[in-house]
Amino acid sequence: MKFLVNNTPELKGSIMIPGNKSGTARALIFGAMGDGITTVTNPLHNIDTYSIIDCLRQFGIEFDLSDDNRWIVYGKGGKLEQPKNVLDVGNSGTGLYAMIALAAFFPGANVISGDYQICYRPAGPEIDGLNKMGAHILSTRNNGLAPLYVEGGLKGGSCTMPGHNSQWFNVGMFLCCALAENDSEITIEGAPYEKPYIDMSIGMLKEVGIEIENHDYKKYVIRGRQKVNPTDFVIPGDWGSSGYPTVATAITGSTATFHNLDPNTYAGERQNIEVLRNAGCTVDIIDDGIVVKGSDHLVGQEIDCIGTPDAVPIYAVLGLAAKEGKTVLNNIAASRLKETDRTHTIVTELTKMGGHFEEEDNRLVIYPSKLHGTFIDGHHDHRIVMAATIAALIAEGPSIIDNAEYVGVSYPEFFDHMKALGANIEKLDIVK
Repeated sequence: MKFLVNNTPELKGSIMIPGNKSGTARALIFGAMGDGITTVTNPLHNIDTYSIIDCLRQFGIEFDLSDDNRWIVYGKGGKLEQPKNVLDVGNSGTGLYAMIALAAFFPGANVISGDYQICYRPAGPEIDGLNKMGAHILSTRNNGLAPLYVEGGLKGGSCTMPGHNSQWFNVGMFLCCALAENDSEITIEGAPYEKPYIDMSIGMLKEVGIEIENHDYKKYVIRGRQKVNPTDFVIPGDWGSSGYPTVATAITGSTATFHNLDPNTYAGERQNIEVLRNAGCTVDIIDDGIVVKGSDHLVGQEIDCIGTPDAVPIYAVLGLAAKEGKTVLNNIAASRLKETDRTHTIVTELTKMGGHFEEEDNRLVIYPSKLHGTFIDGHHDHRIVMAATIAALIAEGPSIIDNAEYVGVSYPEFFDHMKALGANIEKLDIVK
């Protein structure tokens, strides 16, 4: 799918930011292991969510999705059924790492795989950790990557894992270690990435009655034989998704309102408020969201991305639109471990637009640049597609954005929302 994006001098209006992607995934997974009915209000209707639901259904979990705004999960208290097919997580990283742990907990054998990008997402540390706790997991290619063969038997125990993986494994491992027969202790070597996601897991597990002892992100102590209680999750709006239309508002010097955003959530991207203010925008907090007033004289800044690597592409766009001063993104290494190497990919695509960058392993410097329209390869990555679309709004001349359908991974309403704000965007009907 391709979209044509033309220069758009002004945006205005208001939109409702959809539910948080990571929160929706955790609510469904935790609810599935609960003993009774869990409700999920304001879930995100994205491709990854449905991939996780499909995998949980294979384990015998039932769902009522008839109400778009309030889903029901019928948990079985950890009594899972033998899947009848391969557990296909699609493009969901959270789904991959969670299903590895669930399959390790389940007393049977399973195969886990996903799309081509998932089959290059590193799983070796989680495999090693779970194997030390009683599971038997093999990579079919013997390289720590999916497809994986998993035999259950998780009993608990101790293991050591690298910090740069700790934001991935925590959803499934925390949950299943808490249900295991024995207590567990997970020691972390090196600095952890994306602490907000770890906080989200621990916080949402606490909502269902699971206690995780967090020793300064260096060690986690988990008591076994805990019980997941059913609960009523209310999913907040996704600050990560909000970054695209809010930055679009900023760089076009516009004013727009964004509903369903709570500055008191776990999401690291809630720092977008300060990022926009530091760039020269006005951001007012209202009862259910924010009002962003852009500027025609944005300025550069330094941004620490240790907790927000997914925001690197859109922060790069904000930096290019500055009229004064360079923008420096620090601690970006985790952005290179996603569906693509997001730092290098966004640099590649925005350089085609005229952007100027200095790229280092853990740092990106962005210089104010005059952009021009071009053909953008979305690289099958939703965040690259959305960030490049926003950049095209201030480019001279039209741009074509390829792989546009991948916005469905995290923000299915993205193009509709941008058009509702006045963006000059249209879908191209191209037959290959």
